Amino acid sequence: MTSQDFIIREITPADNAELANVVRSVILEMGAPKIGTAYEDAATDNMFETYQKEKAIYFVVEQHNKVVGGAGIAQLDNYEGNFCELQKMYFLPLVRGKGIGTKLISTCLEKAKEFGFESCYLETMPYMTAAQKLYKRNGFTSLDKPVGNTGHYACNVWMLKKI
Repeated sequence: MTSQDFIIREITPADNAELANVVRSVILEMGAPKIGTAYEDAATDNMFETYQKEKAIYFVVEQHNKVVGGAGIAQLDNYEGNFCELQKMYFLPLVRGKGIGTKLISTCLEKAKEFGFESCYLETMPYMTAAQKLYKRNGFTSLDKPVGNTGHYACNVWMLKKI
């Protein structure tokens, strides 16, 4: 399977159920807690609706008409600065290691720049080491403490990239 087998496109209402399954299956696969993560977020079941606001967008990764991953950006919650947050980036195992993560991060950051954001923040979990390597390769640096308040208290790895 090559990266040409995958399509990155904006989310549609029809993607909600498949995307929620992707998010929750990856959280369970990683052994992450259900509480304090995207697993329990109301937004996880309504991703299309969640991103229908100003300066927000969500992209899905599709393969053969099936949603296999995604990521989005939106204004960082509870923060006064001009920061967006890279949110809900999840991939099923068949997507990983094919360069799709880098393509998706680039797509999100291009949109963030268009929206006028100055920096992009993200949170992840310590045992998601492959994700952390991906973020570092794409210019994100580690922070000592969180920025804003996303409500994801189980995520205690914080990273930032100037756009």
